[in-house]
Amino acid sequence: MTTLGSAGLLINNDFMKMLDVYYMYPIALKNGKGLELLDENNKKYLDFYGGHGVISIGHSHPDFVEAVTQQLNALAFYSNAFQNPLQNELAELLGHQSGYHGYHLFLSNSGAEANENALKAASMITGRKKILAVKGAFHGRSAGAVAVTDNVKIRAAFGSQLEVDFIPIDSLTGLYNQLITKEYAAFIIEGIQGVNGVWEADSEYWKLARLLCTQTGTVFIADEIQSGYGRTGEFFAHQHYGVVADIITTGKGMGNGFPVAGTLFHPSLKLGQGMLGTTFGGGQLACASAIAVLKVIENEQLLSHARQMGEFLLKKVNELPLVTAVRGRGLMIGINFSISGKRVRQLLLDDFGIITGFSDPDTLRILPPLTLTLEDCERLIEALRKTLTKEMLTSKEQKAGTLQT
Repeated sequence: MTTLGSAGLLINNDFMKMLDVYYMYPIALKNGKGLELLDENNKKYLDFYGGHGVISIGHSHPDFVEAVTQQLNALAFYSNAFQNPLQNELAELLGHQSGYHGYHLFLSNSGAEANENALKAASMITGRKKILAVKGAFHGRSAGAVAVTDNVKIRAAFGSQLEVDFIPIDSLTGLYNQLITKEYAAFIIEGIQGVNGVWEADSEYWKLARLLCTQTGTVFIADEIQSGYGRTGEFFAHQHYGVVADIITTGKGMGNGFPVAGTLFHPSLKLGQGMLGTTFGGGQLACASAIAVLKVIENEQLLSHARQMGEFLLKKVNELPLVTAVRGRGLMIGINFSISGKRVRQLLLDDFGIITGFSDPDTLRILPPLTLTLEDCERLIEALRKTLTKEMLTSKEQKAGTLQT
């Protein structure tokens, strides 16, 4: 029912509803511990997706819960108008564990913000406005992040004036021809492309990009929003290639579910006071969450654990029927099948309560918490084996029936 308001506008008197922009499963989750989740009907699920790779140290990790609870009881938030010693502690821990000693950390709330700050800073520092990005990229949904994201479906006229060129992830010639022009403020690349189906550039591509960026004064931005924080077995995925980035962006697994993100700047990149800013970024609860995550990663040796579990999964998945391709490193894995990956995802959920992710075109994505066990991995492999074997037999029976008729 609608009525006429005082300003002459029609007012809808129904209850406010959420904007319907997400594809959702009709499942409401209420509890989680480790990889296990419970829905409102107490049905159990095994989480091999971590909410887009956000849950890095497992649901409700006791050290994480204790740290957040203590901080909540002390002080949940105050803005950057006052000093926050937790920010310094977080920066020191992150520099130590990532190997990026001496870098400067700017804290924000989301991966899109982290990338937006990186792009803006690169333009401020170089005085250039164009950006070079990689085809198949996904860098977020704010105006600048969308502009460097290779997906026209999420773009609007707003922000369309931003100048961005895209190059293939496997074209050394394209990389050279673009960067050698010295017209770009920054080159931005994901450690591993996640949304696009788990694709990565090879070592030669990374090293050439680093060399050319240095020669042309282009800022090298490594987007580690999803592929960072130990997910691939190194702290950041680009460290597999032996290169060092000028700016690194991180988010998702940084807070194990608490919204926190970071932009790491090489100390030679000078930014004055007031050039970047945020209200909520780097608040006390955010820092407490991020510090707890780093401590758990180090104490439980989750980088080496991610490598070991990833090697096991990659080996076992390659042995399964109907698998046509397996990509990724550590616990960031993409799988293609000779049947619909979307159907495989649905069957894993319906028949085994296993939550996985999906990327177009037709890639099953595996992004579990880094704390998963060998038993968890075996449960996934067995569920995949049963699902794929059943689908293979069903296909044979259908073909036989078609031949008989």
